[in-house]
Amino acid sequence: MNIWPIHPLRGGVHPPECKTLSNQQPIQTAPLAKQLIVPLLQHLGCSTQALVSVGDDVLKGQLIADSKHFISAAVHAPSSGTVSFIGPQPYPHTSGQLLDAIVIDTDGLDRWCPLEPLANFKEATAAELLEKIRQAGISGLGGAGFPTVVKLSPKADQSIKTLIINGTECEPYITADDVLMREKATQLMLGIDILVHILQPENVLIAIEDNKPEALACVRSALQQRNYYVVAVPTIYPSGGERQLIQILTGKEVPAAQLPAQLGILCQNVGTVVAVHDAIIEGKPLISRITTLTGQALRTPMNVECLVGTPVLELLEFAGLQQAKMSRLIAGGPMMGFTLNALSAPIIKTSNCLLAATAEELPAPPPAMPCIRCGDCAEVCPANLLPQQLHFYALGDDHPQLQAHNLFDCIECGACAYVCPSSIPLVQYYRAAKADIRELEQKQVKSEHAKERFEFRQERLRLEEERKEAERQARAERLAKTKADQAKKAAQAEAAGQQASTADDDVKRLKIAASMAQVALRKAEKQLETHNTEELKSQIEQLRITAEQAKQALAAINAAAPTPAPSKPVDDDLKRLKIAASMAQVTLRKAEKQLATHNTEELQTQVEQLRVNAEQAKHALDAATAAAPTAVEAAGVTEKAAKPELSAAEQALKKAKIEVAMKRAALRKAERAEADAESLAALQTELTQAEQSLAELN
Repeated sequence: MNIWPIHPLRGGVHPPECKTLSNQQPIQTAPLAKQLIVPLLQHLGCSTQALVSVGDDVLKGQLIADSKHFISAAVHAPSSGTVSFIGPQPYPHTSGQLLDAIVIDTDGLDRWCPLEPLANFKEATAAELLEKIRQAGISGLGGAGFPTVVKLSPKADQSIKTLIINGTECEPYITADDVLMREKATQLMLGIDILVHILQPENVLIAIEDNKPEALACVRSALQQRNYYVVAVPTIYPSGGERQLIQILTGKEVPAAQLPAQLGILCQNVGTVVAVHDAIIEGKPLISRITTLTGQALRTPMNVECLVGTPVLELLEFAGLQQAKMSRLIAGGPMMGFTLNALSAPIIKTSNCLLAATAEELPAPPPAMPCIRCGDCAEVCPANLLPQQLHFYALGDDHPQLQAHNLFDCIECGACAYVCPSSIPLVQYYRAAKADIRELEQKQVKSEHAKERFEFRQERLRLEEERKEAERQARAERLAKTKADQAKKAAQAEAAGQQASTADDDVKRLKIAASMAQVALRKAEKQLETHNTEELKSQIEQLRITAEQAKQALAAINAAAPTPAPSKPVDDDLKRLKIAASMAQVTLRKAEKQLATHNTEELQTQVEQLRVNAEQAKHALDAATAAAPTAVEAAGVTEKAAKPELSAAEQALKKAKIEVAMKRAALRKAERAEADAESLAALQTELTQAEQSLAELN
């Protein structure tokens, strides 16, 4: 038999064990309740979300609630039935508050959902086994209910050297782990094998208090050829605490604010290990546990395997509850448990004991007296704290001093209050002080978070303002550049206009000069006819030369200037003859109508004369038309050809003007809206192109 050395535990107390009340008979199976209340939060960490609705039928072992958070544990239906309610229900907690739960009306058939066991676990990887454990919703069954898969997943740099299986069960009255080790030692060993396959530790220690000889014998018998150490730990409270058990077995103290995994050590309760066996080997999720029903108010104290969600009252009645004798109902042991006032509260995964105590068994504590500074509490504190100082600072709400004296290292075992001669409920003060500090820290975290958000917002607004200012400056620069370009183009257009105007003025001036030279020449020639002198002849020659030069200059500038479009030929004589012919015809028809009504010789003579006039007008029009047919036809063709060409040019010019106006309006609208630089540049380019097109058409 392998022997493992142990180390003494500092402090601790020896309260009456009272374990023989419930460990004298085998584990009983609790009857199926008509209604199961399954809380969504049965573990330490984040709560789960319901996956079923009211009216749904569920099977035993079916997943009914889960969470995406890593520190959480799934919840399964303890039995088959129908979901009748989802909402606040009584909960086994010292606060007495209601918590959300799924209520299942059982059908009595206890039908299982399909299970997926993994008998040959050695062929599976550690990741596959951890996933099966996570899906089974296993959390610690001996303490606060920390999710097992999280505890079995240490960081990469935290190699587990020592695996400790905790079977000490040091709390008085509680015997659930004791009877479990007696009756399920084989399943316990297989569960340890699974953990060893996952963690690959160097040493495996199974710690059992020496007041459990039957459990020690059963475990050692089931050990067979395994190289595990079964260590009999001295009976002392609270040797079952994780840090205290590590100190007893290894001599190491876990530093404050650190986890055992950082020392290469990991602890698991024996009930949790059996639950791992059930999940892997049998494929069953955690839906039941062994709970101790004890106390002198029960006729038959016992350990029962009960479904999670079973109401407390039904279990107590199964053990023969005598309500007249019961003065207090404690969930847990007398040292670390709490008074449970709601008998309708359900059993959850961490419910290891229900203590129905009589007044004589657990009398009410006497009134608290002032601290006498005896130091007994400091001597029994397993965490090596100064309870009297913590009490003093807790009374004064001196949170810095409480933290300086390591308040959060207190495991709330109650040993200090147990030995206090002044009957001071020290643990209650510590719990209240811890709650206050946590609340202040949460407020501080929220305040820091709000401050960070505010500063981030201010920085974001500053950067946004800088960006807008940069964009405004860029727009102003682009606008100034655009205006400069437009002014430059306008100046160029004005210069071109001035040049064209100058050319027109030159043409006009030369035309006037040529005309005046011709007039002077003709006037001189008339004078020469009346006064034929040599002086006039010389003057006329000079005027003729001047007129010829003016004519040549005008011809030269006309040849250099663009040829204007030929005007439409108009034949005034032809129009006049057409009008005269039409009027003659109208007068003739009018006279003929009068002759039809008044047939007189005078009218007949007048009609004959009008007919002759109309005939003459017609002959004159025909003669004029025949005399100039080519000119008329050419004028008609030119008119017909010029009209559509002139209309198309006007339409194109009008369209170009409209396009420029629209582009300019779009650019101004974008500038007012403070559009981005890329959009403004595109609009400016389009406007420039439209203006160039308009200039070409002009």
